[in-house]
Amino acid sequence: MHSSSSPSLAQTQRNRILVLISLSLFLMSGTALRSVEGASSQETVVAVEEVLAPVLMDPFEVSLVRANPSLGSEERGRILNAIDRYSDQYELDADLVMAVMLVESGARPWAHSPKGAVGLMQVMPHMMRPMDLAGNLATIESNIEAGCFILSNNIRRLGLERGISAYFWGSRIRGVAYLNKVLEVRDQVREQRAS
Repeated sequence: MHSSSSPSLAQTQRNRILVLISLSLFLMSGTALRSVEGASSQETVVAVEEVLAPVLMDPFEVSLVRANPSLGSEERGRILNAIDRYSDQYELDADLVMAVMLVESGARPWAHSPKGAVGLMQVMPHMMRPMDLAGNLATIESNIEAGCFILSNNIRRLGLERGISAYFWGSRIRGVAYLNKVLEVRDQVREQRAS
């Protein structure tokens, strides 16, 4: 799915089913209603859902929700599908693509930088013209594909670290702060997926 180290889809599905069965039994027992003194049943269900949401979601989805809680489930699904598809197509580590996106835009599809970069991957419009991609640059899928194309090309030409740095700096790399931030976020994403 996201990389060879991620849990299998079947294992993830089994875990979610077990959690849902446990939650159902817990709620039917009445214990949940007594566990939050003075809370209505709706408040208790909401509290339980907040606690269990990270367990029920794909770890990548949890990263998106933490970065941008205003994303709807449809937007999150489109982002996750695009990361899967284009990280595979451009032979990139999905964790790295997620990290670049989180650093660049905080998972905000509508982000625009003062210099003119657009969308989740903060792509400059002039970079997309020669790619002949479907949709416009603000479209989730087109933006992620453009970002993956640029990142992959940079890494192929310059190596991993300089390629990541060039995503931000262009041809004149002037520091390592961006690289370090992306690698730190990538490690956090990997840690989230491993737990």
